[in-house]
Order: sequence, then structure tokens, then C-alpha cells
Amino acid sequence: MTSLSNPRRAYALVLLGTGSYLFLMFIWFSVPAYLSVIIEDIDLTGTQAGLVVGAVPLTYIPLALVSGVVVDRVGPGWSLGVGVLVYGLAQIGRSLATEFSHLFVFTVGIGVGATAITFGLPKLVSLLFPPEKTGFPSSLYLVGASAGSAAVFGLGRPVFGPVLGGWRPLFFWSGVCACVYALLWLLVARHAGVDTHQSIQDSTFSLASIRQDLTFILSHRELQLVVVIGTMYLFTSHTVQGWLPAVLESRGFSATVAGQTTSIFVVMVAVGIFLVPGVADRFAARREALIVCGLLTSCGTAMIVFDGSGLLTIAGVVIAGVGTGGLSPLLRAIPPALSGIGARLTGTAVGFIFAVGEIGGFFGPFLVGFLHDVTDSFLPGLVLLVAAGFVIVLAGEALRRNNH
Repeated sequence: MTSLSNPRRAYALVLLGTGSYLFLMFIWFSVPAYLSVIIEDIDLTGTQAGLVVGAVPLTYIPLALVSGVVVDRVGPGWSLGVGVLVYGLAQIGRSLATEFSHLFVFTVGIGVGATAITFGLPKLVSLLFPPEKTGFPSSLYLVGASAGSAAVFGLGRPVFGPVLGGWRPLFFWSGVCACVYALLWLLVARHAGVDTHQSIQDSTFSLASIRQDLTFILSHRELQLVVVIGTMYLFTSHTVQGWLPAVLESRGFSATVAGQTTSIFVVMVAVGIFLVPGVADRFAARREALIVCGLLTSCGTAMIVFDGSGLLTIAGVVIAGVGTGGLSPLLRAIPPALSGIGARLTGTAVGFIFAVGEIGGFFGPFLVGFLHDVTDSFLPGLVLLVAAGFVIVLAGEALRRNNH
């Protein structure tokens, strides 16, 4: 451990870095929060809306592994600051969009900046804490991410949007705030020497070094199982957060109630994020926790999909939220503890998870929109969420057995 990782300084840096995820999720899900309005204003089809909702996950597919390699070598200080600046500027661009192509391109820009946050924060935590103690710090920044999502659904559309004058001013000013935060983080990270850790200095951009690291990561058996779980997790989480407001509005919920119900999901995700890693680490049962979270996710989404009364939907939102939330920090905390990965390859390992996983993150929202266009119903696409939860259970069980 270095001077960077004395407890107070370590947690202070993680808490400040959490702002990068909070702003990201507010900006990322500002489109889903206003989806019905944006569809009408820009005249989007269901398929086009699905593409926009899934554009950020789509960006991860070609960029995640490359971004993870870069984060491992550049360090989380520069990575987080530049990432926030990129998605902040892209959000300002989205506020000016007048047609589908403009909105899609700037949303892809948000995805480019987002990759640096997704891999930069696990890298930061792996530098500041030993592998067996990364669960709780990971929960902290993921709770911040959930706060950003909850804020845009619970406050962004019903409160800030009307005060500022609609979705375009909200997009503009949220982008400006993100850019200001990026500059603040870069100053603090430079002063704290975040990018001077030995594991960063020992990494190079030589072709041989990169090839060696990628060969090891891509062939790691346990990490491959984590990738399967990550794919199903992202399929579920992006689909629920991206389409739940529109699904509920189609069932007769008002826009306000639909947004507040989605906020409940996000809040329960935060509960799962905060509780599950701590319990799993206390009993040394991270892999068993994956199985439980998969069951909760599947059962909860089944209740949302097949409910006709409204009360079961709320219960399903709560259960699925806890299960989905628990998966999120586990996917980030497990790789540094796997054999041969550690702090040096955390960014590349998490990049591998998201490079493949965001295929699910993209196709989930896209399939819901596409199947709705074909069948005029959300049911076929949402049924796939139930199946995704069972896949998580199966992969989690294989990972558990591989540990014995």
C-alpha cells in the first residue's frame, strides 16, 4: 500500500470520484426519463427510440476493451477527468439535436466518455484498497451512480425540467455542470498523485505488453463466466431503466407516477449495491451472492412483466432492483481478486466484461423497441428479461463450483 491509500485519503478520493458516475447516470438516463416527449418532438419510431436508448451500451462493444487497456496504463486520474469532459460536451450537443441522426451521434459521444468512468473507478479502487476490501468502496461509487439515475427520473423531469423550460435546457445545463466537475477532478487527482502508482508506471503501451495482457485476460476461465453474468446483468438493467417509464405509461400510469416508479427501481438498485457486497464479503460468499441476485432479478422482472393490478408491479420493481443492484458491485469487485489479475489488470478485465456485456446492454433496449413495433406489445421483449435472470443463476453456479 502507498501513501495514496491511507484510509481517509482513499475514501475521500473515492467519494470525489463518485461524482463522475453520478453525473454520468443523470446524463445517460435523461433520454429515457424524457423518452415519450423526445419521441414526439423529434418524431422517432419505436426502433429509432430503441437505438437511442441503447446507443451508449452499443458504444461499449467496440471500445470497452481498448478503453480498459488505456485506463490501466494512463491511470484513473486522467481517465475520469477526460471521460467526464467528453460526455458533458456530448450532452450539450444533445440539447441541440433536431433529428434522430443528431441525437444518436451525440449519445454515442456520451458512450465514449462513459467507458472511462466504468473502468476508471474500479481501477481507482483497486489502487487504493486490497482485493478483499474492494466491495464496500465499489458500493460507494455505485450508490452515487444510482443517485444520478434516481435524480433524473425523480427530479430531472418532474422538477428541474419544468423550472428550466423543458428537456433541452435540462440537457444543456447538466452538460455544463459535468464539464465544471471534470476540471475540478483533474486538479485534485493531479495534486493527490493518483496516476503515479507503481502498477501504472510498470505498464507500457508496447504491442508485446498489450498482446500479453489481452491473451491472459481473454483466456481466463473464471473471468469468462463473469462476462456471461455481466452480459445478462446489462441486458436487464439497461432495458428496465430504459423502457420502464414508457411501459408503465402504456399501462395507464401518468408520466409522473411512471417516473417515480422507475425511481423506486433505481433506489432499490442502490439498496442492493450497498447491502449485497458487504454481506457477501463478510461471509466470503461473493459467488453465492451472484446466484441469489440472479434469482431476485428473474423473479422481480417476472412480476413486472405479468402484473395486471399495479401492486405486483411495485413489488417486482423492488425485488428486481435489489437483485440487479447486488450484481453491479460484484462484477467490479470480483475481477481484482481473481488469480493473476490484481490491481494491474483491473481496467482490462472489467473492460472485457463490458466489451462483451454491453452486447446485451444494447440488444435489450433495442429488442423491446423492435418487438413492440412488430407486435404492438411490450410483452415479448420483456419476457426475455426473465430468461436473462436464469442465465445469471446458471453461470453463477458454474463460477461457484469452479472455486472448489
